[in-house]
Amino acid sequence: MAKIKVKGSEIAVFTRNEADYICITDIARYKNPDRTDDLIRNWLRNRNTIEFLGIWEQLNNPAFKPVEFDGFKKQAGLNSFTLTPGQWIECTNAIGIISKPGRYGGTYAHKDIAFEFASWVSVEFKLYLIKEFQRLKDEELKQLGWDIRRNLAKINYRIHTDAIKENLIPPVLSARQMNLVYATEADVLNMALFGMTAKDWRDKNPGRKGNIRDEADVSQLVCLSNLENLNALFIRENTPQAERLRKLNQIAIHQMKLLTDNPSIKQLEAKDK
Repeated sequence: MAKIKVKGSEIAVFTRNEADYICITDIARYKNPDRTDDLIRNWLRNRNTIEFLGIWEQLNNPAFKPVEFDGFKKQAGLNSFTLTPGQWIECTNAIGIISKPGRYGGTYAHKDIAFEFASWVSVEFKLYLIKEFQRLKDEELKQLGWDIRRNLAKINYRIHTDAIKENLIPPVLSARQMNLVYATEADVLNMALFGMTAKDWRDKNPGRKGNIRDEADVSQLVCLSNLENLNALFIRENTPQAERLRKLNQIAIHQMKLLTDNPSIKQLEAKDK
């Protein structure tokens, strides 16, 4: 459950089945904090609202009940007509509006519908809502991209450590000795790309959390993934460690020159900042 701030009001957002839902109870609270349910019911009894919801459901919901929808549409606009979110959901099998109980309870609507409700409440509020919602989506996309790059490095590191285990670690070594070998091989890559070991970095940055690779930029992460694969190959070819370090350093210099001049990489780095 995420929250965005729109003109001083907190609006809850959550995702279900890859679709984004926005709390229209929170939107109504911006207009009148004491009568949120009344505002939503007044909006629902409007003929234009019923038509909009019905068309949206027909486009997005194969299980929608059109006969029940026609019944509501005929009554919409009459003084005696009333409709609650629960009645709409139960009678038409709608998916565009959701009633949530509990701590984060309230009425939620698919973003298409929530924007329509926000426009009914206040056109100005709707525009600010769209802006903040898009900001949230941009942040989520940015985080997703970072996670993908981090996971790529982890996957390649597994390939790398498997090659070490198969080719460099005799079966009689203790777990502590194996860890030392892994650390040594990790620092081969660190030296090739960063010019220092993990310990060197910690000694130079005593106040920072994480490690040398956590500080890597996009270009360095891409290069690190390539170096891990290449080092695994060199290990399988029984290339001595000193020779591997020399080769990897030359490759790192060449790749970093290419990557730092690449426009696409520059755009990714700009988004990460």
